[in-house]
Amino acid sequence: MEDKKSSSKTRAAIMEAAGKVFAEVGYSKATIRDICREAGANIAAINYHFGDKKSLYIAVLKHYQEIAFRAYPPDLGIKETQKPEEKLRAYIRSFLTRIMDDVHPAWFGRLLAREFTEPTWAFDILVEETIRPSFQLLTEIVAEIIGKNSKERIVRLCSMSIVGQCLYFRHSHPVITRLYPGESFGFKHIKESTEHISFFFFARTHRRRKEQAFRGK
Repeated sequence: MEDKKSSSKTRAAIMEAAGKVFAEVGYSKATIRDICREAGANIAAINYHFGDKKSLYIAVLKHYQEIAFRAYPPDLGIKETQKPEEKLRAYIRSFLTRIMDDVHPAWFGRLLAREFTEPTWAFDILVEETIRPSFQLLTEIVAEIIGKNSKERIVRLCSMSIVGQCLYFRHSHPVITRLYPGESFGFKHIKESTEHISFFFFARTHRRRKEQAFRGK
């Protein structure tokens, strides 16, 4: 039987291995056997510490969410005193950092991005605990910029457009690298991507204001 110190090391090894495997291949394709091989542990150890694959997945999501939130706080470092445009840039930069960073503390961002395209039974939990609060923050920022009297549907569409552009850089990486071999649009270019996404939203907002002003004449 493992002593307490050895047991703790085994559990930590399983968590690290599971985070890597789930992030790389997704929940459905990940196997306990692959995780055990990566961790250098046996199946009995996973049963002992977590019970089953579902329980392990939930534990991994919560563990790496905690790590991600320490590195990238839920409030995204946004201050109330900042201008709305600065808040939006901070939001986009933080969002891109979470999903583009490939080091293991950012595995939560990769797991979350994968859940967007390959939702599992855990997706509803993620929506309520993580996605909804984050999206609510974005819609509040967008409403500040385009005007708080704007239709709620317009605010939501604008917010979804911003998130969609962010996710494109993550999910379309294989296509981008084939279209433009030798060029990079990854983690090292988050500042550039942030400005690019912000520019399109600000341009759209400026045009809408001009159209409203013209109609008001």
